[in-house]
Amino acid sequence: MTNAVRSWLATHSCPDGTPTVPLIPLARASHIQPTVAVTAFTTAIAIGAGRRWGAVSVGSAVLAGQLAVGWSNDYLDRDRDRMGGRADKPIAAGEITAEVVRNCAALAALGCVPLSLLSGWRAAGVHGVAVGAAFGYNAFLKGTLASVAPYVVAFGALPAFVTLGGRSGHRPPRAATVAAALMGAGAHFINVLPDLETDSSTGVRGLPHRFGSTGSLLVGVALLGSATAVVARAGDAPLRRISRIFAGSAAVSVGGVLAAAVTGRKRASWSLALGTSALTVALYLSRSEFLS
Repeated sequence: MTNAVRSWLATHSCPDGTPTVPLIPLARASHIQPTVAVTAFTTAIAIGAGRRWGAVSVGSAVLAGQLAVGWSNDYLDRDRDRMGGRADKPIAAGEITAEVVRNCAALAALGCVPLSLLSGWRAAGVHGVAVGAAFGYNAFLKGTLASVAPYVVAFGALPAFVTLGGRSGHRPPRAATVAAALMGAGAHFINVLPDLETDSSTGVRGLPHRFGSTGSLLVGVALLGSATAVVARAGDAPLRRISRIFAGSAAVSVGGVLAAAVTGRKRASWSLALGTSALTVALYLSRSEFLS
């Protein structure tokens, strides 16, 4: 345990050593839903790629990166969230201090480096690009026309992080990279739907805000559907029964994303978007032997 970690624990603990950090608000500030989802997806791909115990280091590195990105997002947006009356944001709601979230983001970012290096320097470099792109979004790109670019870069890089760290150290199948980038872009357009008005009122005008609610929904759904189609159509082998089930389920889920948003359940639409991505990952894993 480093001196910095000991100092932080001492500052945020009771005399008996019990942590005073409110863990539930801290977890919520990390954007727990996408953090868990992205970590699970990447770990599953690592297992499917034959990384075995290496999948643990992959999952740990991705988790650290996702935590750092999520916490830094809430820290940097704290004043804007207060202006927008975001009671769902722990810092804005006064459930946790900005300092604690900032320090946790820094610790997670520091931990991400050695965890990524467990997969080798090439893989670590790719993961560094992915995390760096996400930080760029948090810092300044989210309010620009290029707001979708960090999602394309970050998600598109994850398959390479997995495969470059394996024994053969090869590049990922093109279908995996393209599908991951499309899923990331689609997630961006769907994720912002519940907050478009609040974001605009506080000065955030990313690409989805320029499209508007209906345009962002249609673009997001198209991107998610395209990700599934890329995986389903890749390779020369026909789809097996299990692959057809996953592909069909993903298509139904895309329809659910659209239906939920149209009926005003935009947060449910986001959850269904994550479900669609999970089904697309499952489709990829069911076909990975033909796409290697």
